[in-house]
Amino acid sequence: MKTESDRLESLATAVSKAAPEFDVEQQRIAVEVYRRLAEGSPAPASEIAARSGVPTRRVEQLLATWPGVYLDADQRVVGFWGLTVRQLTPTHRLEVAERELFAWCAWDTLFLPGVLDATARVESVCPTTAERLSLEVSPRGVVQTSHPDAVVSFLLPDRTFDADVIQTFCHFVHFFASEEAGTVWTTEHHRTFLLPLEDAFELGRLVNAMNFPSLLVGER
Repeated sequence: MKTESDRLESLATAVSKAAPEFDVEQQRIAVEVYRRLAEGSPAPASEIAARSGVPTRRVEQLLATWPGVYLDADQRVVGFWGLTVRQLTPTHRLEVAERELFAWCAWDTLFLPGVLDATARVESVCPTTAERLSLEVSPRGVVQTSHPDAVVSFLLPDRTFDADVIQTFCHFVHFFASEEAGTVWTTEHHRTFLLPLEDAFELGRLVNAMNFPSLLVGER
């Protein structure tokens, strides 16, 4: 009989397989992109290169070919796989080290603290009740929340994530004030389902370990 742990492992495998497959060098660059963006301003390729110990030209080539990378007019990274310095609608706001950041979806706010190795204060809005939710999320779990019964809507990827990931995946992943509020929404959105906060965080931890095995496992 499949346990909840088995279910999360299967779901994590599906999510990880939908994401780009990074080799060791690319994992290092990707993590440095996240951590540089977490400083709250656009990230130049030269700074990412210096932090990751990779030539700037190599970083520029990868940023130009990876999906899920958003650049400004000066070719600096402003958004990368769930994290951005630009406000989006709907808004999932993070505060990391007193810097304001934004996530592409609710689940991003749960896996990003593990990648950033930092605690985040999170604010979002329940699409059903319009209640404002707040959370504190550390690299090791949800420390506190304004809504103990909150849940997260999710969508099993049915294809590889690409440049349309925000429209095809992120727009279906939200915080809800309660299971009842979430069910109202998921019944109207095909293929979506609900996860408790703790399970959604654990899913993020598992996916991080799969996507960045050479970097994050040793930090746990």
